[in-house]
Amino acid sequence: MEEYYEKEINIIDKTEIEKEKELIENILKTSKELKIANSNFNFAQGELVDYYAYQIKANQSKLDYLIKLAKHKGISM
Repeated sequence: MEEYYEKEINIIDKTEIEKEKELIENILKTSKELKIANSNFNFAQGELVDYYAYQIKANQSKLDYLIKLAKHKGISM
């Protein structure tokens, strides 16, 4: 059985437009993940409360960083 791997595109091979598009996609994805974690937190019980609290904190930190990066690059949504 042969396995094929798709070559990853290095970040330096990407154009600025591709980098900006990827950044916007990451912001939207992280925002969605944050909303899901918040929703799940509202219904969590037991140890899952801690898990979703961690997820919320992690996603919020990631989103803050991505938005700061987008502002620095002059990207607006």
